[in-house]
Amino acid sequence: MTFSTRHPLHRPMLDDVRGAQRMLAGVARTTALEGSRHLSSLVGAPVLLKCENLQRTGSFKLRGAYVRIAGLRPEEKAAGVVAASAGNHAQGVALASQLLGVRATVFMPVGAPLPKVAATREYGADVRLQGHVVDETLAAAEEYARETGAVFIHPFDHEDVIVGQGTVGLEILEQCPEVRTIVVGIGGGGLAAGIGLAVKSVRPDVRIVGVQAEGAAAYPPSLAAGHPVVVDTPVTMADGIKVGRPGDVPFGLVQEYVDEVRTVSEDALSSALLLCLERAKLVVEPAGASPVAALLSDPASFRGPVVAVLSGGNVDPLLLQRILRHGMAAAGRYLSLRLRVADRPGALATLLAVLTVVDANVLDVSHVRTDPRLGLTEVEVELHLETKGPEHCREVEGALREAGYTVLV
Repeated sequence: MTFSTRHPLHRPMLDDVRGAQRMLAGVARTTALEGSRHLSSLVGAPVLLKCENLQRTGSFKLRGAYVRIAGLRPEEKAAGVVAASAGNHAQGVALASQLLGVRATVFMPVGAPLPKVAATREYGADVRLQGHVVDETLAAAEEYARETGAVFIHPFDHEDVIVGQGTVGLEILEQCPEVRTIVVGIGGGGLAAGIGLAVKSVRPDVRIVGVQAEGAAAYPPSLAAGHPVVVDTPVTMADGIKVGRPGDVPFGLVQEYVDEVRTVSEDALSSALLLCLERAKLVVEPAGASPVAALLSDPASFRGPVVAVLSGGNVDPLLLQRILRHGMAAAGRYLSLRLRVADRPGALATLLAVLTVVDANVLDVSHVRTDPRLGLTEVEVELHLETKGPEHCREVEGALREAGYTVLV
C-alpha cells in the first residue's frame, strides 16, 4: 500500500520524544517487560518481551496518534480528524480523539474484521466502510479530508507520530538499562524510527534490529537503493506490517538508527504467535510476533539482554484459529499421512490401536475406495494426527511401519 506524506517541520530529536512521554503520562500505559525463559534458553542470554499488545486499544498506535492530534492547532481540532486503517491505527486515532474531544472519522475496508470495526466505533469514531483494499479506503479518507477540511492522521509518516512511538524506546531503557539489542517489527517504519531515535540518542551501543515479513519487505531494497521503493502487492498474514512502501519521514531515521532489517517467513510468524500464546500466555497478532519470529529463526545471532517488542495483540479470532493451526503444522505438531489397509471389519480399529499405543491424537479420518490403483480388497485411509513434535512424528511413522503398514506422508 502507499500513503501520502507530510514532511516534518523539523527533524525529530530526543527532547521531542521526552516531551511526548510527558504528554502521554496518564494516557498511555507503561507496558510490562516480561522475561521469557524459553527464548532466553534459545538465545543464550536474557530475552524480555515489551508487551505493547497490552497497551490501551491493544497496540502502540495510541501513543503516536495522541501526540499527533494533541499537537494540532485549535482550528484544526475544530475541523476534526480523519484516518484510514483496517485495525490498530483506527482504534488508536479513535481513542485519542475521544480523549482530546476531537471529532474523528475513520474509513475502514469493507472486509475489516467485525471486532475491530466495533471497537473503533465504541471509542467514539464515525466509522465508514469503503473500499475492498486499503488503498481504496485511503483514497476515500483523503477525499473526505479535501472536502471537509478534516486533518488526515497518517499512521507513520509524520514526526509527531514517530516521537510518540519513540516513547516505547524510553520505557525500555528505564525498565532494562542493561539492554544490548532491541528487536522490533517494521511496516511503514514509525515505531522502529521512534525507538531507534530515542534509544540511540541515549545508548548508541544498543543494536536495533528491524523485522519484516518476507512477502512485504520494502525496507531491504529501499535501504539498498538509498530511497523508499515500492513492493508491489505485499502478501503476508501480518497485516500490521503489510506496507508496500516505507514512509519518507521514518525512512531517514531508520537509515540512521536501525542497524539491520531482517525478514521472516510465514511459518516463522505463525510459530512465534503460537509460542507467545503457549509459553508466555500472551495473545499477539502476527505483526506483533515478528520480533519473536526473528529470534526463533536465528537465535544465536542476538546479543543479550534482548528486548522483543510485541507491538500489538488485535487479531481476529477466526484468523487466530487458522494461524494457530498453521503454527502447529510448522512446529511439527500435526502429521498427515496416507496408508492402505484391508477393506474388512475391524481393520480401522486395529490401525487406531497402534496409534493409541504411541499416544497420537486422531483429529480426522477419511477413506478412499474408488482409486483405480487400489486392489479389490484394499482401502486407503488418510489420517490427520496431533503429535508432540517432530520426534513424536517419527515415532508414529516408525510404529506404523513396524506394524506392517506402508506409510505415505
